[in-house]
Amino acid sequence: MARKRRNPERTLAPAAAAAAVAPAGAAFVAAAEQAALRLPAESTTGNWTVWILALMMFIAPAAGAPTEELLQDTLKSIIVSFAVLLAALHFFWRLRGQAQPLRWHGAIALPLALLAYALGSTVWSHTYLASVEAIRWFLFSLIVWLGLNTFSRERLPVLFWGIHLGAVVAALWAALQFWGDFTFFPQGPHPASTFVNRNFFAEFAVSTLPFSAVLLARARRSAAIAILAATTGLVIVAILMTGTRAALFAMWLLVLVVLPLAAWRCREEFTMREWSRGMRILAAGVLFATVAGLGSIPSGDPKLLAEGRGTTAIQRGFIRTQSIRPDDVSLGIRQIMWRATLRLIAARPVTGVGAGAWENDIPLYQAEGSQLETDYYAHNEYLQLIAEYGLVGWAFLGFMGWWLLRCAEHTWKPENDAQRADRPWRVAALASLFAFFVVSNVGFPWRMAATGALFAIGLGILAACEARCGLGGMLGARAMRWPARANSMAIGAAVACLALAAYITEQAVECEQKIVRAIKIALMVTASGSPNDPAWQPARHTLLQLIREGIDINPHYRKITPMVADELAKWGDWQNATWIWESVLESRPHVVAILCNVARGYASAGEPQKARDYLARAAAIQPNAPAVRSLEVVLLSRTGHDAEALQLARQSIAQDIYDIDMLNAAFVLGSRAHDVPTAENALALRMRAFPETRALGWIQLGTLYANESHDHAKALGAYRKGFELATAAERNAWEVHVPLEFRAELGLTGPAAPAAAQTSSSKR
Repeated sequence: MARKRRNPERTLAPAAAAAAVAPAGAAFVAAAEQAALRLPAESTTGNWTVWILALMMFIAPAAGAPTEELLQDTLKSIIVSFAVLLAALHFFWRLRGQAQPLRWHGAIALPLALLAYALGSTVWSHTYLASVEAIRWFLFSLIVWLGLNTFSRERLPVLFWGIHLGAVVAALWAALQFWGDFTFFPQGPHPASTFVNRNFFAEFAVSTLPFSAVLLARARRSAAIAILAATTGLVIVAILMTGTRAALFAMWLLVLVVLPLAAWRCREEFTMREWSRGMRILAAGVLFATVAGLGSIPSGDPKLLAEGRGTTAIQRGFIRTQSIRPDDVSLGIRQIMWRATLRLIAARPVTGVGAGAWENDIPLYQAEGSQLETDYYAHNEYLQLIAEYGLVGWAFLGFMGWWLLRCAEHTWKPENDAQRADRPWRVAALASLFAFFVVSNVGFPWRMAATGALFAIGLGILAACEARCGLGGMLGARAMRWPARANSMAIGAAVACLALAAYITEQAVECEQKIVRAIKIALMVTASGSPNDPAWQPARHTLLQLIREGIDINPHYRKITPMVADELAKWGDWQNATWIWESVLESRPHVVAILCNVARGYASAGEPQKARDYLARAAAIQPNAPAVRSLEVVLLSRTGHDAEALQLARQSIAQDIYDIDMLNAAFVLGSRAHDVPTAENALALRMRAFPETRALGWIQLGTLYANESHDHAKALGAYRKGFELATAAERNAWEVHVPLEFRAELGLTGPAAPAAAQTSSSKR
């Protein structure tokens, strides 16, 4: 009882005194260290700069293109580019006429080194791809530098809220796609939110979780705690919905290891240590209830359900996590790319192949027999960086790793009050970068606009914290002289960059609209089943005009331009298909499949010499690729060398080097040479490898047995199997080619074709 009657003022006085002295002491220490390094404080003009960057991190993931005529990442690149340049313009505009020292940090030299290398690559490597890389690293460096000079402790909550709300809105779109097949944003498999691919969304979302966690740990009111817990739970559920295993792996590491450890170690700096028991129960309960409740709602998307990976978000997340194993098919494909990249690195360890040139050069290093590009990126940012940038890439990764480990050490063991005060912000940035670097092992998030911007912001936060804490050294903070006239120059440069960005945006949007519209028309004509009908001539004319105008604007759209040529080839329009493929080869000259396509185009147009020239280029890269072998067979056959063509076809099939064209050619050549075993084997292999050809294959076998083997029973059995598998339209088209002696037994009543037509059907 005596203790209860103590004077509360006397009891609290020491604590109050300590609380009053601590900020003053921290300010003194920080001021002394800043003075020792001659570092300026964060710019007093940076409020709106941070607001612009926060708005960028909200809009970029939350906004999506509602039309296929603008690619999703193109829109996000536009948002990020304009926001960064506007933030820079505002920053320098507020400094105009002032000679105010600014901050510099050694970490900014890392992306600037990549920028310098990319600019040099435009001279000796792929100019277009290197230019794209240079722009990317310029914007990246600018974000880091603006963050260094404006990310004060008072402004960082605004930035964190922008990141969190952007992730929440993106997660909401993903949830709607999972639950109700929401199709407002054109994209690949659901749920991809506003991103074209669900992997891209998941990689971004998991990297935002630490920012959301720190906001929650710093919340003071019950309402804010409940809202942050619920919205963070929604983001977690959305990641589970995607089933993206790299993001799931990173999320489990964050939720189960990294964030709990950070919360324990930095408990003195988080407001949650002051929460009442009710507030703690509220936070944990709302978070758990959100994940458990929303995660148990079954999907309403038929395509997602057809994947057989769980009907709810929780099921999907756990099933996909359990499927992570070395023999996974998806991982196997990535390993093929990684091995090819390692061969590239071994061939060019010092200089690399040039910034962005991985996709241009990788066909030269693919495994023997490969004819198709596995992907346009290595799906491992570290390998691709080294392959493209050589020693500069090695230096970037080495210095970046060393600096981040130093940041982690100072966060774990702060040396002064300033470092302790910055721990919540440093924890968020480090944990976000940890998740980001995990998913970078099997993806390419550095090249995605929103995720790449988040990467740069994380580095900017760490650099600003180090500047406040007075940490110098090789990769530390320094003062940078900034005369008044430099502001005028920077304003002029920012305006010029904005004008250039506007021009590039207009050209990109127009180009994508034209090419995508051409693709849509081509697919529509193909779907009609009669692409050569005169009624389609106006549409085909429009298609060709659009694709020509799109290629004139930008001939480097490697991913989508060939789709138009592929459809034209299906219609037999080899002339137009060929020039489109050739335009792609001008930008990417080593793609074996497209080289073979051009050769086929010239062969079909009666220009065998040009066909042989392109075949030679393809054979120099991949002599044993199925497309190359089958093209050799076709060219030999068309130039009257049937015996050589048949021998090469037999040899290739024996070596398991074949595609559908090779098997078709082997069947025709075998039939002509009365080589029934070769023709029969070719059809059997084709039906097994390409099941959609089974019906036609049995019909062709029937004709082969009737005309070459003269085996009535086998022919009749083959015809019966073929007509059982055929559709009504196919039956009507094929029954005319059945010889007369089989028609009654097969129940065919229509007219028969002349004997010559019947014989020729076996050679189709």
